[in-house]
Amino acid sequence: MQELVVISGKGGTGKTSLAASFAVLADRPVIADCDVDAADLHLVLLPRVMERHEFRSGHEAVIRPDDCTGCGVCLAYCRFGAVLTPAVQDERRTPGRARSNCSDCAYCERSCDLRTNAIIDEMGGAVGESRTAAQAIDSIACEGCGVCVRFCPEKAIDFPERLSGEWMVSETRCGPMVHARLGVAAENSGKLVSLVRREARRIAEAGDHPLIIVDGPPGIGCPVIASVTGATLVLAVTEPTVSGEHDLERVLSLTRHFNIPAAVCVNKWDLNAEMTERIEDKARKAGARIAGRIRYDRAVTLAQMRERAVVETEAPCVEDIQHVWKELGL
Repeated sequence: MQELVVISGKGGTGKTSLAASFAVLADRPVIADCDVDAADLHLVLLPRVMERHEFRSGHEAVIRPDDCTGCGVCLAYCRFGAVLTPAVQDERRTPGRARSNCSDCAYCERSCDLRTNAIIDEMGGAVGESRTAAQAIDSIACEGCGVCVRFCPEKAIDFPERLSGEWMVSETRCGPMVHARLGVAAENSGKLVSLVRREARRIAEAGDHPLIIVDGPPGIGCPVIASVTGATLVLAVTEPTVSGEHDLERVLSLTRHFNIPAAVCVNKWDLNAEMTERIEDKARKAGARIAGRIRYDRAVTLAQMRERAVVETEAPCVEDIQHVWKELGL
């Protein structure tokens, strides 16, 4: 079983379009979308979700209102501004609402915000509306450090595992697909990437699939490292620009560090042939092989709008993509 990981130094170079096309050209592959922070391979391959699983990672603080005395110790120790006082909670529920008591200042009762708010509060109390009498935690701002849990004198703060997203196993017209969605402001995407790859390998081994095609995340950070380690081959997609040249150098430095064979493909090469030559020369000197070039083709965008891989159309660049796939030898 072989594993091809398609990555790039930045987003928007065309790696997802290539990964989708490779999935169509390959023989019974397992597909994995490891760009969990901004997954979009599903927009082209249209997966039918067969399984959904929660992804939990890290922890978050949760204050039990009935046990909190409002002493403010957690507020003093939190360095991330995640503790919300009752006043801030009230302001978030009703932005702009005045929070002081009416002082009988002779303003008309009907027009005075303070008097109106007091009446609303009295009505809420009469019907048993719950009132905020404790601190609370902003789940997005909370970094899960646990300091508030450690120093709370009332032990009124729980520290459960955080729900950080979900991962799915789906069926596509090209084969099984494992993909995921990281939650808003959630972290540990590297762990989610590792989970997606692990599940893709399990499916490949169980179904005797010869190849796993991974649409990796951009950059060189933790999610990328989690995507490429142990891969058979990495295809780095770049563009003929100064930033593309720089980003490719960083990507190839990463693959050399982990001793992973790398190939390079220059997308939209005809926009700057001179820069393409320079990029390919640097790639060879860095130990990577050149898999080919892909011309600029507006039909790629049209294919995406039709929810199709490029090679499922008659776009001029299909010939280039087929050549790159052949050169990869997978």
